[in-house]
Amino acid sequence: MKGRDLIDLGVPEGHCKRVGIECVKAAAKGGGVSRQELRDLVSALVRNPKAFENDAQFAPLAKAMLGEQRTVAKQAPKHSDAPWKQWGEDIDPSAIDQMKNACRLPVSVRGALMPDAHVGYGLPIGGVLATENAVIPYAVGVDIACRMKMTVLDLPLEALDRDRHRLKQALGDETRFGIGAEFKKNRRQHEVLDADWHSSPITWKLRDKAWAQLGTSGSGNHFVEYGVLTIEAQGLEIPPGEYLALLSHSGSRGTGAAVCAHYSKIAMGKHPNLDKSMRHLAWLDLDSNEGQEYWAAMELMGEYAAANHACIHRHIAENLGVGVLLDVENHHNFAWKEEHDGRELVVHRKGATPAGEGVLGIIPGSMATPGFLVRGKGNRASLDSAAHGAGRCMSRTKAKKELNWHGARVQLEAAGVELISAGLDEVPAVYKDIHSVMDAQRDLVAILARFDPKLVKMAPPGEKPED
Repeated sequence: MKGRDLIDLGVPEGHCKRVGIECVKAAAKGGGVSRQELRDLVSALVRNPKAFENDAQFAPLAKAMLGEQRTVAKQAPKHSDAPWKQWGEDIDPSAIDQMKNACRLPVSVRGALMPDAHVGYGLPIGGVLATENAVIPYAVGVDIACRMKMTVLDLPLEALDRDRHRLKQALGDETRFGIGAEFKKNRRQHEVLDADWHSSPITWKLRDKAWAQLGTSGSGNHFVEYGVLTIEAQGLEIPPGEYLALLSHSGSRGTGAAVCAHYSKIAMGKHPNLDKSMRHLAWLDLDSNEGQEYWAAMELMGEYAAANHACIHRHIAENLGVGVLLDVENHHNFAWKEEHDGRELVVHRKGATPAGEGVLGIIPGSMATPGFLVRGKGNRASLDSAAHGAGRCMSRTKAKKELNWHGARVQLEAAGVELISAGLDEVPAVYKDIHSVMDAQRDLVAILARFDPKLVKMAPPGEKPED
C-alpha cells in the first residue's frame, strides 16, 4: 500500500499519512497479512482509532489519528470570545484589534494587554494569552526567550568616570552586536551545549551556528549597558544604596528565529481556513508531534538565551576582575504551563514580564530613561504578568524619516548617557514614557530599585532588527 491508498481510505495527509506508511510497512514485513486485510484494518482504524490505541502494529497511527481529530475539533467556531483585560490607555488601536483577534481563537481561554503594548505579528507585543493545550509560535515571538539580566558589579560608582575606557573596552571585547554577530575565535563554553539539541531537526541543524553566537547580543532593541542601580527597598540580597550594575537585553539569536519560522509555517499549514489577518495566530496542538517538538525546541531556546546572558555577564566581570553582588533575570518572549482558573493553561507572554507573587523582574525604559527592578504582586487578572519595557510609540520607518541625531544627543547628554553605538530607530523618542507605563501597572508590580543607564551599546546603524 502506498500513501495515496491510505488517503483514499481516509487517513489525513501529512503526519498521519507518514505514520500510516510506516505501520503498513511493518505489518507487511511481518508477513501473513494480505493487501486486502491491510486495507480492512486501516479502514476500521479510520472509523474508530481509539479501538487501535494498544494495537501492537497500528497504535502509532491510531494515536496520530486521535491527535488529528482533536485538532480539527478545536477549529470549530466558538460561541463567544475569550475575555481579556487592558492596562494603560495610550495603546495603538491596531494592537487592541490584534488582542481581540487572539481571543477569538477556539483554543483561547483568557488574555491581558500590558500598558507598553504595540503592534506585533499575530499577538501584539505586550500581549498575554492563555490557551488550552495549544501553543502559538508567533505568540511566543520570533526572538524566543528574549530576556533581561542584571548583575551588580563589585565596583565603586566612581569607576563609571575613572575607569570608563576600561568598562567600554570590556564590553566591546566580551560580546558582539549585529544580525549575524558571532565569535569567530574563542567561542564561549557553557553547559547548554550539552543539552539535547536533537529534540528538533532545526536546533540540531543549527547547533554549530548557535555555538558561534553564544554570548552575542544581536540587533534591534537589544543592548548591553552599565548604569547606576538605586535600591530603595529592603528584601534583596544587598542593602539599599547606589551600585554600579550591568544590564543586558537579548534572546536566542538566529537559531530561535529559525525555530519560530519553521514551526509557524507548520502551524499555518494546519489552519488554512484562518482569516488572513489572523494567520500568525496559527497554533500547534500540544498532543501532536509538531507541538511537542516545538515545545522542546522553545524550552531549549530558553536555556540557550539564558546562557547567552550568562556568558556576557561572566566574561565582562572576569575581564574587569570583579565579583558579582546581585544577579536578577527573566524571560519575556515565552510560553509557560501554569495553573489559572483551576486548570492547567499555556500562558504566552509576548513582550510581557512574569509577575507572579514575589517574582523578581526587570522592566527597562530607553537608553536615556530609567528601568526598574520589580517584584510581582501576583495579579491573577493579568495572568501574573506585567509590561516588559516602555513600549514603542513610533515605528522604525517613521523614526528614520522624522528624527535626527541632534535631538537624540541633547536628550542623552541631559541624562548623562554616553552612547557607544545604536541606530536612530532606537533613540528615546521612539518609546513611551516609562513612568506612565509603570504608573499604569501599580497593581501588577512593586518597584524595588531604579536603574539609570550611563554607558550604552547597541547594534550600529543599518543593522536589520531581530527583536
